[in-house]
Amino acid sequence: MSTLKQSLLHLSLVGLCSSGLLSLSTAALAAPEAAAKPAAKAAAPAKPAPKNTKVVKGKPAAKPAPVDVVLAEANEEQLYAASRAYMGQYDCEFKQTIHITKHPKTEGYLDVAWQKQVFTMKPVLSSTGALRLEDVTGRTLMIQIANKSMLMDTHVGQRLVDECINPEQRTLIDLARAAAAEAAASGIEATGGLGIAPAPAAAVAATAAPVKK
Repeated sequence: MSTLKQSLLHLSLVGLCSSGLLSLSTAALAAPEAAAKPAAKAAAPAKPAPKNTKVVKGKPAAKPAPVDVVLAEANEEQLYAASRAYMGQYDCEFKQTIHITKHPKTEGYLDVAWQKQVFTMKPVLSSTGALRLEDVTGRTLMIQIANKSMLMDTHVGQRLVDECINPEQRTLIDLARAAAAEAAASGIEATGGLGIAPAPAAAVAATAAPVKK
């Protein structure tokens, strides 16, 4: 009897497999296992487009226009001082240059050009014999002596450029050196400047040959 029941159960299972019901049961059992798996990782949100951080520079502020200075009429002393100034190019230290020209509009004034700047100067003779070219705006001062010239910033009291020599000053330097050499050969002591001065009488007497009696 038990053998008959087993045979009937076997036949029932074969029928279920042929009808596809067993496949559905297997799929149903697999469904919970699939549901237990973690959901796929959500896609990362798209990064926002980078902001335009480029700084657009505006045009630099325009420099204020220079204030026109009314130049007073030059007197005779100023005209004479202007005639004593050396015109043209000066060769200065550190391969710099200065150019001095007459003012194009007002007689008795000079224009001093240095590093793309032009200063209008009023010539004045000092008591020491040096020629002062005074900036009409009070900003700079150029001093001319026999063997060189220099440009100064009067606001800070410093030299802007030094050892400026014009061809005429170069000639004076060469003449002074020749005079110093001649003076030394003649027993005359040369001074530290461009001029020469006689040596003291006692020094000359000491170097002179004794007179035979």
